Formats: sequence, structure tokens, C-alpha cells
Amino acid sequence: MRKRTLIPLLIASAVIVALVVAVILRKQAPPEAALLLPESDAILYIHLKPVRSLTHFDRTPVARSPELQSFIDATGIVPERDIDSAAFALHRVPVPAGRYDPAHSELYLSEVFTGHFDGERLMRYLESIASSRESYAGRTIYSVPMGDQTLRVAQLYYDTIAASNMPTSEQIHSMLDRSRAAARSTPGSSLLSARYHDVPLLSQAWAIGHIGLPFSQNGHITLGGVQLPLPEDADLVASLSYLGTEHILAGGSVRLRLEEIAPDPSSAQRTVEQLTTLLALVRGLDLTPLEDTSGSTAAKDSNAAMRAVLASTKLEQHNDHAVLETSASVEQLKVIFAAHDPAASAAPLAAPASK
Repeated sequence: MRKRTLIPLLIASAVIVALVVAVILRKQAPPEAALLLPESDAILYIHLKPVRSLTHFDRTPVARSPELQSFIDATGIVPERDIDSAAFALHRVPVPAGRYDPAHSELYLSEVFTGHFDGERLMRYLESIASSRESYAGRTIYSVPMGDQTLRVAQLYYDTIAASNMPTSEQIHSMLDRSRAAARSTPGSSLLSARYHDVPLLSQAWAIGHIGLPFSQNGHITLGGVQLPLPEDADLVASLSYLGTEHILAGGSVRLRLEEIAPDPSSAQRTVEQLTTLLALVRGLDLTPLEDTSGSTAAKDSNAAMRAVLASTKLEQHNDHAVLETSASVEQLKVIFAAHDPAASAAPLAAPASK
């Protein structure tokens, strides 16, 4: 009798353990949108669905360009409402010698979006604006002129769209090949395989690789006119995560983690020392004249919130890794963004149409 009772219990326990392991492995695996991306210099990913649930940003009036509004009217896709996740691959393409133009970007993008799309309306829209079409891997690739570049677009699944503005079709072909092989059966690009394990678990947004490329200037990363002690091609891992259990009364907190993978421990130590000096200078600044000379309550609240965020910032070295961590409560972020929101004083706009 005991044996007959024990066997079902053992089977049930094994099934539960297997399910738990499967869930953990799935949580630790890269998201499918990122797995579909081609080889690149950097990857940026954001899971918009939980962010939308938390902030309700899809209910906020948005100023749209005529081109974007035309896209929405034709396809029914409202980006802030219908996109659940977005993954971007950043490609650095050298400009041929003698043809350098400061206004011409060397940075190209390949993108994967998941969400809720009306495939037929999207196809009709792409048909109307495409200059050419290509059939590949059972899918149609639409080539859309965008200034001096060409944007190639294809629908991979009913809920997934891929695009790339690279000069050749290699990247969009790669994404179609990965989708045909089923994203979960591939480790993704070499960069994703090498660096995704450094991304903290349950991060709602993250970036890996040479993520300083969009901010590069004279070989270094520049933010807001301030040159950081990091080369533009430094290997970085950045992540944003929402922690609902911290600062519960203030709506939870958001944690930013930025990690440099340096060539050696001495380089990591040098980065930490230089960033520590820079952080001390920023903490000592009087921010009020920069934000609002009138001394308004909003500016003072924003200053207080910013100083609290700076006070929470930590810099540490772990062997050849230099790590910066900071956090802010949701209420602090609202105060900071409200004081710097250019739309706050603008006339209200029509809210996005709901499905």
C-alpha cells in the first residue's frame, strides 16, 4: 500500500521539479526578439509590456510627426499601445576614405518588434510605400526608401516584425533564417551568447556590447556635453529593473546597473577612480540655476530628488569589471521628469485611440 502511494508522489514531485527548472531556464534565456537579431556591435532590448502596466504611458498624450500619424492611420498600429517588446542591433559601418560627412551617421540598426499587429493592413501599407519587394524564406521583404537609406521590413510571425536599414540585405535575411529555425533553438548572435549571462535576472530593459556608440565623440562617450572616462568601443552591460518590494509607499523603485568589462583589473580600477571623481564633482554642483532660475517648487523638488539619486549611486570594482549602480523611487522619477518635460506646458493633445 505504501509503495502504491509513494510512486505517484515521486512522479508528481519529478513533474513539479521539471516544471520549475523549465521556468527558471526560460527566465534565464534571452528573450525571443533578441534571439532573432543578426550579428552586431551592440544590442538594446526593452520589455514594454510591464513598463506600460506600471506607468500607463500609453494613456499619455503624444505629439506625433505627420509621417508617424499617417502610419498609424493606415496600419492601426499605435506604438505606445501595441508594441510589447523591442530589440535593436547596432551596426557600426566604416565610412569609405575621402567620403566622410559629419552629418552622415555610421550607425545602422536592425530591429525586431513584438506586439499586436493587423498583418493585412500593415502589408497594404508597405505595398503602397515600398520601392521594391523580395521573396525570401517564404516571406516578403519590402524595401522602403528613407532619405538616402533603404529600410527593409518583413513580418516574421503574426506578432513579430523585423526591419533593418543596413546597406545590404544580409541582416534582414539573417533574421528571417533565425525565425524559420525557431528562435528558441538558436543561441542567437555571438554577442548575445557571450554577454547575456551578465544581464541581471528580470531586467525590463538592458543593453550589451559597444552601447556607447550612439554617444561617441572623438573616440569617447559623451553625455550632455560631459566626456566619460570610457572609450566608445568599451564592452558595457547596462540594465534597468523595477523592484516593487523597495520603496513600496513610493510605488517601488527602478535600479540602473552599468558594468564595464575592462581589458584588465588595472583598467577597471582606473575607470572606477575617474568616475568617482566625476561623480563627486556632479554631487557638488548647484543644480538650481541650470534648471529653473525662478526657484519654483517643482525645480526644488526635482533638485532634491536628483540629489537623492546621486547619493544612492555606488561605484565598485570586481576584478576586471567596473560597476556603477544607482536607484530611484518611482515618485522621485516622476518629480524629475515632470520638471524637465517640455510637453508639460504645451497644449493637451488627443489621447491615443483605444482598440
